[in-house]
Amino acid sequence: MRISKLLFASFLAALFLCALPSSTQAQAMEKETVAQDNPKPIMSFERRSHDFGKVKRGEKKETEFVFTNTGDAPLEIDIVSACDCTTTDYPIRPILPGQSGSIKVIFDSTEKEENEVIDIDIFLKNMDPETGLPIIEMLQYTYDLIQ
Repeated sequence: MRISKLLFASFLAALFLCALPSSTQAQAMEKETVAQDNPKPIMSFERRSHDFGKVKRGEKKETEFVFTNTGDAPLEIDIVSACDCTTTDYPIRPILPGQSGSIKVIFDSTEKEENEVIDIDIFLKNMDPETGLPIIEMLQYTYDLIQ
């Protein structure tokens, strides 16, 4: 009788353990729950850098960085910052999940003396729900200055 009770208890324990999700499944379920509870925007760019190539001093060049909000919260740009040689134009309205927008960049080489890599910093109004820090994205462009 003791052996059959022991076997029955072992059978129930094995059945219970098999019914539990694996740790990988449990982690995936937890991440999905966290994402649903803490939505955030994600800026997915077609490209993050641009090479203007050869630029004559005093010349102006333009490019556009297209992005899509692949996150699950509206994306709001607070400010786009770059050096004094760079003018930017960006959406001031929220970009909803699945929608696209663009950041237009005009580079004025008038004051430049040499080749450079220029960083463009994008500060979102959105905070990262996991860290509590502002979301910051970065783009860049390069040029070869010719006299």
